Amino acid sequence: MSFSAHSPLGFAQFRVARPTASLKLTRQFYGPSGLGLPEIGAFADHAGYSGVMFGLPDAKFHLEFTEFTGTAKTATAHSPPSVAPPSGDNLLVFYVPDVEERNAAVARLVAAGGTVVPSENPYWDADGVTVQDNDGWRVVLQNTKGLPVKP
Repeated sequence: MSFSAHSPLGFAQFRVARPTASLKLTRQFYGPSGLGLPEIGAFADHAGYSGVMFGLPDAKFHLEFTEFTGTAKTATAHSPPSVAPPSGDNLLVFYVPDVEERNAAVARLVAAGGTVVPSENPYWDADGVTVQDNDGWRVVLQNTKGLPVKP
């Protein structure tokens, strides 16, 4: 299957969103003192949820984390939502070509409460380090350049 350089829907941004049990711990793990992502937005008590968004370099791609802060009246049928990942192979993978930079990021993530764990898929252990966040979700810091980007 090939993809054209243009999306037929004209996508402007891409966001990955998931719940967390603690925005405070999530900010420490993913923000400037942990993974190093800049916080590009936040909201409080919107329909029973508070949240934070972290941007990637051009902010066209970003992560959103939400914490249920409301009451059963403001929640859906799943009050509060489950924050646990469905499996250990649900990953956010960041490609970091500089091994020293990758290792420094791992150290910051551990200092921010993360835990280094073996990957469920051993492929990620060859050139990467997997760190589990406060909710049990995993981030891989892969010491490669990633896929080639075509102009």
